[in-house]
Amino acid sequence: MSLFTLFALAVALGTDAFSLCIGIGIAGVNRRQIALISLTVLIFHILMPLLGWYAGGFLGSKMGQAASIAGALLLLYLGGKMIWDTIKPGKDEGPRFVITNTGGLLLLSASVSMDALSVGFTLGTQQVSLVLAAGVIGLVAGMMTFAGLTLGKYVGDWIGERAELVGGIILVGIGVKLFF
Repeated sequence: MSLFTLFALAVALGTDAFSLCIGIGIAGVNRRQIALISLTVLIFHILMPLLGWYAGGFLGSKMGQAASIAGALLLLYLGGKMIWDTIKPGKDEGPRFVITNTGGLLLLSASVSMDALSVGFTLGTQQVSLVLAAGVIGLVAGMMTFAGLTLGKYVGDWIGERAELVGGIILVGIGVKLFF
């Protein structure tokens, strides 16, 4: 996997955090909260792909090409779901998620990192440097979280959905690329 593809993957994974954090930023956060949330999401986006990586590496050694195909299909599914969630009719806009304690912070970080767990599985079936992949994914997710929280203080809701749509398209594109 090229560095460009890895970076595109990291951006796609960071869009969940970015779009959600715009909403959190709109609800109101201070600098300390922005730093804490960004750091926690960064850490989760490093740990989750590592967990998935080891599972994917194990399955890749046992299943060979079938594991690579399964990884590509997983990316296609995740990207398609992100796209569908953005464009589906009759979306229910629930209440904004506001972090009030450590549990909320961990829940937020885990929820926006679940895709990274699945992508870690896919990466485990590819020839990619573990340290590089986890580092790039974590750093990009942390920066996108920071950007989302900061922008949320100044910009309306409309950016969040568009970011998730773009992220879904990127994941689908990478999933298709893994087939070739």
